[in-house]
Amino acid sequence: MLSGTPSHDFCAGWPAEALVAGVDEVGRGPLAGPVVAAAVVLCKPRPAGIDDSKKLTGNQRAVADERIRRRCAYGIGVVEVEDIDRLNIFGATMLAMTLAMHRLCEALGIDCTEALVDGNLTPHGRVADWRWKARPIVGGDAREPAIAAASIVAKEHRDRIMREYAKAHPHYGWHTNVGYSTPDHLKALREHGPCPLHRRSFAPVAQADLFAA
Repeated sequence: MLSGTPSHDFCAGWPAEALVAGVDEVGRGPLAGPVVAAAVVLCKPRPAGIDDSKKLTGNQRAVADERIRRRCAYGIGVVEVEDIDRLNIFGATMLAMTLAMHRLCEALGIDCTEALVDGNLTPHGRVADWRWKARPIVGGDAREPAIAAASIVAKEHRDRIMREYAKAHPHYGWHTNVGYSTPDHLKALREHGPCPLHRRSFAPVAQADLFAA
């Protein structure tokens, strides 16, 4: 969906094999909204404050996100609800990672040769457009700075999307729960039924849909 080009040519003179991207996603579990992936190649020296996005406060994450997007190359892939329901969440996640890598390479102007992917599975062999060597790393957002950076960019981008969606659908508390199945979100689902931004392939939404009908 988006890509960023660093303000300086941080990859000038680097051998191609040095352009290793970190890839992570956010939004597999929520009942509403998109799944978002980010791919990042870190600049040298890398921005301060990079860590697993789950370990950072909201303010720390926002500052790190701004530094990464200002100084490093990144790409963002967004897969919306209709495609999540069509593909299933795993397929949608693999697609989002693939889109993020394509946009990252567009921003760089050259191809990455490897992607470090958080988790135990990668899009390699699962998405036709994936063309990069891929290495899965379980707990990669806590072990690899480039994956941690991708986790920050993906989380901040998705949260911004959900806060915008909350303006049109204020019943569900998305400005704080960002679509996850919190008690307030589930209560609103029971009271108001699902909206077009809910994932109808997810059981709590399907059940609320039947109840509303």
